[in-house]
Amino acid sequence: MEPQVGSILEGKVASITKFGAFIALEGGKSGLVHISEIANTFVNDVHDFLQEGQSVKVLVLSSEKGRINLSIKKALPPQERPASRGPRPGGAAPRPAASQPPAHFRSPQGAQQPLPPSGDQAFEDKLKRFLSSSEGKMADLNRSMDGKRGGRRRR
Repeated sequence: MEPQVGSILEGKVASITKFGAFIALEGGKSGLVHISEIANTFVNDVHDFLQEGQSVKVLVLSSEKGRINLSIKKALPPQERPASRGPRPGGAAPRPAASQPPAHFRSPQGAQQPLPPSGDQAFEDKLKRFLSSSEGKMADLNRSMDGKRGGRRRR
């Protein structure tokens, strides 16, 4: 009998691979717990979390064509997330304080520039500046690419 999707079962770790662990279930069946379904944290090595012969509770994610996909982390009770988290080691840099404007509104020296006025006139000015700078950049790019294309130069 196939295990029901969404049910929590008890099993033993039969073998460990670099991509997960095979769990022996009741009735001689076995299923795979992928490395991403082992813990709520990053898992670099499955051996850090599981050992062969260890009893574990698993949630049945899917059962197709004799393959049973399992999850250990979804079988655990949900943990409350802390209200505020500090920066993680090796993670992205913290966001700038709300008192500082985004980098595209600061001048290179760090002095703040006044925000442009809102309305149609400001949009038209922005569009003109964008088009002129874009055309200049495209002309520079075309000039630099002419020598790299090979063959004769255009006249």
